[in-house]
Amino acid sequence: MSSRRWAVTAATVVLTAGLLTHPGAGAAAAPTAPAAAPVIELAAGETALIRFRLPDEATYADLIASGADVAARPRTSPGQVMADVVVNAGQLSALTGRGAVAVQLIQRGSDGARRLAESRRGTARAADTLQFLQAYWWTSGGKTFVQTQVATTAADDPDVEITVTWQTADGATGSYPLVRFEDSGEYQYHYALPQPLPAQPVRLTATSSLGGRSRAATPAAWPGVTPPALPSGYQKDFIDSYLTPVDISARIKRLARQYPDLLDVIDLPNRTQGYRRTATAYLSDPATVAVVVESVRFGDQGMNGVQVRSVDPGRPNRPLGATYRDRLLTVSLATDAAGAVISTTDDVAAFLTARFPQQFRASVADGSAGQRMPVAGPVRLDDGLDGAEVPRRPWTVQALRIGAVRDGSRTGVLAYSQEHAREWATPLVTLEFAERLLANYATDAETRELMESVEVFVIPTVNPDGANYSFHDFAMQRKNLVNHCTGALRDPRWADMWGVDVNRNYAVGSLFDGYVGASTNCLSGVHAGTGELSEAESRNVVALAEANPNIKYSMNVHSYGGYFMWSPGAYQEQGRVTLPRPSIDEQKYFLDSARRVVGAIAAERGTVTWPAYTGPVADVLYSAAGNSADHLYYDLGITAWNFEVGNDRWNESTQRWEAMGFQPPFAEAHAEAQEYANGLLELVRIARDRAAARS
Repeated sequence: MSSRRWAVTAATVVLTAGLLTHPGAGAAAAPTAPAAAPVIELAAGETALIRFRLPDEATYADLIASGADVAARPRTSPGQVMADVVVNAGQLSALTGRGAVAVQLIQRGSDGARRLAESRRGTARAADTLQFLQAYWWTSGGKTFVQTQVATTAADDPDVEITVTWQTADGATGSYPLVRFEDSGEYQYHYALPQPLPAQPVRLTATSSLGGRSRAATPAAWPGVTPPALPSGYQKDFIDSYLTPVDISARIKRLARQYPDLLDVIDLPNRTQGYRRTATAYLSDPATVAVVVESVRFGDQGMNGVQVRSVDPGRPNRPLGATYRDRLLTVSLATDAAGAVISTTDDVAAFLTARFPQQFRASVADGSAGQRMPVAGPVRLDDGLDGAEVPRRPWTVQALRIGAVRDGSRTGVLAYSQEHAREWATPLVTLEFAERLLANYATDAETRELMESVEVFVIPTVNPDGANYSFHDFAMQRKNLVNHCTGALRDPRWADMWGVDVNRNYAVGSLFDGYVGASTNCLSGVHAGTGELSEAESRNVVALAEANPNIKYSMNVHSYGGYFMWSPGAYQEQGRVTLPRPSIDEQKYFLDSARRVVGAIAAERGTVTWPAYTGPVADVLYSAAGNSADHLYYDLGITAWNFEVGNDRWNESTQRWEAMGFQPPFAEAHAEAQEYANGLLELVRIARDRAAARS
């Protein structure tokens, strides 16, 4: 984004170039003066999702190049670059020090627990040629909007300015500027966020600063498809609170008891690590000098509460030694001829790791290398997990198999959600969808016909371990709980940054194949793991699809931002070479089906997924190397889609689009569940219609 809306990675955690650092980092018409920004402050240790107005595009480029936790592509308008970033207090200070202005506090990390509780309760040049790539209008919330994309033949000129002029049926006119969009250094087009208009536009033209002018365009209605109305007595609205993985397990058990003739529960073959971590402690003070002592086994395996201390033997010429008995690890420090302690932190860390390889590993705390080890302790090892209600054992991920005929003879549709732990609204969508099918089978003729024509598979939470951690420990957790870090990066100060991004761990178009949008840095928000399908969570999705070859359609439900997407989802950096594009016929089928699904979503409360946010992942969002939809599409031949629920909402008073976040107030999450469940039901109709057409 020289007016970039997205970049190679959308959720990493390392900021350099004078911004943030951590170890291990490998529109309407003419612009107006921005409104006064609210005062946004964070307490020490607090994390928040904040929308920033950046001072320039270079600052955004720094963020992306160094790997900030950018939660969604920026909302760019002339003279302003807006970016949503997850930051802590220090990072907020660093960004504002660079001239960034915090304009919206979307969500504090601490909001998660509260919302869970609430839910339960000028030089002359040759003229160029312009071409409209998109020109659509729609109404939402009583307002009319238009969105356009225009390409110029002067693609190599970064200074070309393009303006779109609109006209309504009554002769009213107006205009708005577009901004240039580049991705991976390649020009794509000029665009603008949806623009509010007084009425339906009937004519659009585009002009450029080079003197170019487009042919007049008549904008089309978007999405232009309306689903059939639900019949009287149709049952819906089965979601009344946010659901943790523990809650979801209980819901699955209840549904299995209630609908034994329509539902099978599948235990997926790869048990996850579970809500477990090793137990750690700082021996001495990490603010001055310390060694990190860590159990080899998980804390719940008898290691929580183990004590460790370092002692002065009180005699000269003593070697470094240690004993472990009665759950107390005692390190006896080495002394010289005068009886003074001479052991260093490095000595102690190496000795403990070598002396007790089955029980402990140790590393030097950041900033403590080579320092004299002090007498310290005893301190207790602890895994740091706060979710008392969560079982401490490997987790069996479950899928629902729904249908009147469940023998593989019917076309299968797979809906799966919460690959990313912090996306709390997503399992609400898939469970609302599943329960609508089950509850209406006996009373609604269309549901009965769908259930007799199609098999539906649902994985409500792909990543239960990360989700449990998000609900109970760190609301902004994106990844799973498997810690592949080594050495100093296992310091518990990085506990909220460990894990693997499940949706970067699949085996098509992956980081390991040379595609971009993932990282080998174990602290990165898009850490791809140690190799393709290294994680149980990703293997489960593939295993379910492979075991049921009748699955021909899939929907991966994510949040937030309001997108409807399909493959290709990744590209190689050099030349922005994507995975192979679908055939022309497939592309038309993807788009025609998208219109139906977007129309079904809009039927609930008028939420319209923008046309500019509808298309291949690599084009409308960013490159996501190793994502699940690409694996299902290219490797298994499944027509695979992706939702990003939680569309931006138009704020009439501020005249701007505002983000919803990963864990919106439950009223918003509930509405998202209802409207996107509509979209999943339309996907089942699409599957039925294709099967009928081929029979």
